[in-house]
Amino acid sequence: MSAQRVALWAAEPDLDDDINDVDIPLTIPSYQTADLYDDPNLQLDESAFLAAQAQIAQQTALAQLPDVVKRFIVHFHQAVLDNNLQEITLAYESGWNRLTEKFYARTEWPEAEIIAPLVNDDQIFLILYRELYYRHVYSRLQPDIDDRFHSYENSCELFNYLLNSDGGPVPLSLPAQWLWDIIDEFIYQFQSFALYRSRPANKTDEELTMLGSEGGTQAWSSYSVLNVLYSLIQKSRVNEWLKARAEGKSEEEIDEIVGEYGTKPLYRQLGYFSLIGLLRVHVLLGDFTLALKVMDNAGLGLCVGEKAPFTAPTAAHVSTAYHAGVCYLMLRRFTDAARVFTGCLNWVMRARQYHTRSYQYDQINKTADRMYALLALCQTLAPTRLDDNVINVVREKYGEQMTRMGRGEEGLSTFEEIFLYACPKFITANPPPYDDPNALALLINPPTPTSPTSPTATSATPTITDPTQRHLRALSAHYLALSPVPTLRSLLKLYTSLDARKLTGFLDAGVDDEEVLSWMMVMKNAGRCVGRVRGAAGADKDEKIGASASNGGSTGSSLLDGEWMSISDLNFVIDENMIHIAESTVGRRYAGWFIRNSEHAARVLDGLRASPLPGSLTPPGARTQGKGGESKGDTSKDTAPRTSGQKVAWSKVV
Repeated sequence: MSAQRVALWAAEPDLDDDINDVDIPLTIPSYQTADLYDDPNLQLDESAFLAAQAQIAQQTALAQLPDVVKRFIVHFHQAVLDNNLQEITLAYESGWNRLTEKFYARTEWPEAEIIAPLVNDDQIFLILYRELYYRHVYSRLQPDIDDRFHSYENSCELFNYLLNSDGGPVPLSLPAQWLWDIIDEFIYQFQSFALYRSRPANKTDEELTMLGSEGGTQAWSSYSVLNVLYSLIQKSRVNEWLKARAEGKSEEEIDEIVGEYGTKPLYRQLGYFSLIGLLRVHVLLGDFTLALKVMDNAGLGLCVGEKAPFTAPTAAHVSTAYHAGVCYLMLRRFTDAARVFTGCLNWVMRARQYHTRSYQYDQINKTADRMYALLALCQTLAPTRLDDNVINVVREKYGEQMTRMGRGEEGLSTFEEIFLYACPKFITANPPPYDDPNALALLINPPTPTSPTSPTATSATPTITDPTQRHLRALSAHYLALSPVPTLRSLLKLYTSLDARKLTGFLDAGVDDEEVLSWMMVMKNAGRCVGRVRGAAGADKDEKIGASASNGGSTGSSLLDGEWMSISDLNFVIDENMIHIAESTVGRRYAGWFIRNSEHAARVLDGLRASPLPGSLTPPGARTQGKGGESKGDTSKDTAPRTSGQKVAWSKVV
């Protein structure tokens, strides 16, 4: 550009002379306020100055964005305005993740205020953009306390827009995957903040002040999170919708029951995902009974062979199975937990080829690995027969650990290690007293007692209790109570009758007959539990229940329903000092499997017979002309298939 200017000026050498020949009068006006800015007492509008600076910084930051990011945001915004689900899904699942890997793998996306001019300051889209922005911060970076508070404020704005709109249901359409991620990320951020808040020892003074303020005590409170989930369920009337579907009502009757909000896919899916979210929140808070009670109408879906109400993301099914299985495990219903884990893991193995390209593939695999670990614990506490494919994977991953856990107290450390790896990060609903500095100081640095026999001065002071350790102690106590069972089981399997004194002699020295009999009672009690299926051989019964539910029939059963049943194949009776042992081996039930597959093959064969051959273009009722000119009518009324003569296979004579 400079070279062009030099050439232009060089082409006119007399230009300076012409300018010197012109007499231009220059008159400098006198400004009355010329010395105004020299006044040291001048007060500038600081807010306007800061606003101008912010606008300049915004324009500078916007200009530095890559062009492909700008085009993506404009296209994404237009797709949301048009409610174009196909384009929204493509931008959400493909475009966002691809640009994240390319430009923002280790840094934040631009803030919503920077990209606001690209979307005409559309507040609804900016709320959705912030939801993606903070999710990226939580997953790829380390959020600070400002990010935690701002993400909570943005979640409140989003749910207030959805729940408190003046004109009824909001005119917004989002794909099911995004709706599930909104609920899932909302609960994850609540869990993350609860864990962050429960550790006051490593906080700075600024963080302690913010957490002790009124806004800090209300942010991410258990009440606010539960209120959002229950409000979405109530607004969408998803429980009524599920009940109506189970009762076989028509679409018109269902629409009348659920109202204007329940007929919208946006609210219906948010309500259904909120049920799964409530299951997760109650599990995190340690209320396992209420967690299962919430899912009574929704059921456990594909995890136990039931038909899902609509196509939900894979992560939703996996999360349902994982948290429901944890509930059954903590309630000591080990057979139900194993059944849920096995059903989900079987389904994940079959569907693995369909979600390998999903951006949630890694998260699904991590949850599946946790279920394998919990399944190993179930097998240790209550051995049952499992699916061959699943049990082979469990033995491959945790075979050595299961052997150590089968040795009683020697395997306690292994048991605790697997549980801490596989269990969810439990949280407590009550935060530390950040609003009371004295109580907080006692919580961080509790006073030590003067002597072991004197009453502790900390009995009236708050203490930090890790909920995960509390649940671990409860389950470990149950494991230790069952520590003699493997040894007794291996000995009793060798005999049909055995004297109690002889059994005592086989055990370690120092064990008397009374203690052995108490161990026998522990073993007897360990062979029974409450479950929804009849032992390991009750899979057929459970499949029938799931089939009836998928066909629209309401079984009226709750996930908490169950009955006492025997889960051990070794039974014994104590007659005075003699122990009579009976080992029952339940064979596999092949009849149901063959009947179902035979019926399926018969239906396929009937469908093939009823379908026309590809080469036959003549309608069934048409009349054709034979070789001799005679009319041939429809032969579809033949009652039996042809068993002799030439065989025709796909318009070819065989």
